[in-house]
Amino acid sequence: MTINVLLADDQAMIRGGLKLILEDQDDITVVGEAADGAEAVDLARRLRPDVCLVDIRMPKLDGIEVTRALSGAHVADPLRVVIVTTFDLDEYVHGALHAGAVGFVLKDAGPALLVEAVRAASAGDALISPSITLRLLRNLAPTRHSRVTGPAQPLSLREIEVIRAIARGRTNQEIATALFISLSTVKSHLATIQNKLRVRNRVEIAAWAWESRLMDDAGPAL
Repeated sequence: MTINVLLADDQAMIRGGLKLILEDQDDITVVGEAADGAEAVDLARRLRPDVCLVDIRMPKLDGIEVTRALSGAHVADPLRVVIVTTFDLDEYVHGALHAGAVGFVLKDAGPALLVEAVRAASAGDALISPSITLRLLRNLAPTRHSRVTGPAQPLSLREIEVIRAIARGRTNQEIATALFISLSTVKSHLATIQNKLRVRNRVEIAAWAWESRLMDDAGPAL
């Protein structure tokens, strides 16, 4: 099945480079390009691509505003947004993920990671550049005045194990291997965890884990 992608970047040369990388893959097609944030939102709503690759710094609307418009908590039928940027700044990553992004990839991370991020987003998964994953998520720990919403129902010990693995950036397959369970069981746990935490994807699960200090006493890494 072909993955339809929208590219949003204010630099034509960057868009061209990303398009070459993506369309070199048999299963990915670029269906639209936007040079600013407002155009990105308009095109995305009209074309309904499987994945939107969005730069952080753009005219009219920045990448975080675009993400919020396309996949924010208020959006009834959200699109999957992956931020692709040269700026490795915690405030950008934090803002993008809380706005609803399902991935954050640095432009210098290489073609393979970019393609992997697109495929992960299309499959309902998420990917963040490994160079910033743990640093980012640790920085989501709350201040003394912040409040973190608890789960709607108690989490089982196995569900906590899965949450901690997700917060460390593990893929579904890595979690299945480490916990000696099937891939379908991991996916089942993820669905249950999302319902209990009232979140929409694994990125929000990871953010909740660090914000709630679940990782403070996480023990040995999987």
